[in-house]
Amino acid sequence: MSDSSTPTTDTAEPAGPASDRRLDGLESVDVATAEFVAHRNLLFTVAYEILGSATDAEDVLQETWLRWVGVDPDTVHAKRAYLVRIVTRQALTRLRALDRRKESYVGPWLPEPLMTAPDVAEDVEFAESVSMAMLVVLETLAPTERAVFVLREVFDVEYGEIAAAVDKTPATVRQIAHRARAHVAARRPRGTVSPAETDAALQAFLGAVRTGDVQRLLDILAPDVVAFSDGGGVKQAMLRPVEGAEKVARLLSGLWDKRGLEVTIEPIQVNAGPGLLVRIDGGLDSVLAVRFDNGRVTGLYNVRNPEKLSRVEQETAVSR
Repeated sequence: MSDSSTPTTDTAEPAGPASDRRLDGLESVDVATAEFVAHRNLLFTVAYEILGSATDAEDVLQETWLRWVGVDPDTVHAKRAYLVRIVTRQALTRLRALDRRKESYVGPWLPEPLMTAPDVAEDVEFAESVSMAMLVVLETLAPTERAVFVLREVFDVEYGEIAAAVDKTPATVRQIAHRARAHVAARRPRGTVSPAETDAALQAFLGAVRTGDVQRLLDILAPDVVAFSDGGGVKQAMLRPVEGAEKVARLLSGLWDKRGLEVTIEPIQVNAGPGLLVRIDGGLDSVLAVRFDNGRVTGLYNVRNPEKLSRVEQETAVSR
């Protein structure tokens, strides 16, 4: 009695050129998949830093994958560079569409916050590049300038490779990079703070926020502190940034005074920096990224738009 699980000679795949091509195709997809997975975190980070949106970055990764599997990997000498080129082109296309959507956005548009692993903060330069403060600065660049700056300054991509990704000559890319670097330097955060200093400052800030004590808040806010809030027209938020220690202190003193509701505020690492996660009656309400310089708060980025809060309760892997 024959084993029905074993194909007979009548139903087995015949040997020959057709089956060889099918096997070659499967092997090619396996190789492409392995390369894509190996570089996925890098590709996500490139797209995210260009876009400031994790949701759109994931869409860009999907589009990149669809184009990548259509390429014979054996014909690509530098696979990492080729994948970065694809993801950059897709991100630029998406960024231009995103910029049009921002024109009708209600109030300030802030980047989509990410919960990042503690070790990301150890790479100080990289941590700054994914910080909310830096991503807000990158919003002031034109799309091509932003892509060139990210590829060159964060990922150290050669000018020739950047030129291929943005469809410019290497000489033009050098000019764009110089212009973008100067633009960012004039607006970037003032300096870096060690993790130990940040932890101590965040605890002091958290204590002041919980009590709502204006004087305690004034003691930790820099005179020129700026507070941003993003509700996306869905949640209540400030329609314009609030500047100056006194105005921001008054804002914070009553920000989470929800009578009759249970408010919990806990520290969290947001975009490789300090932040606070706020829950009201157990439900996620907002994420506040905090920028410190010399032990004092210089920037506050409060994201309340529910569509931007899907990445703050579990870690998102970023790398370069």
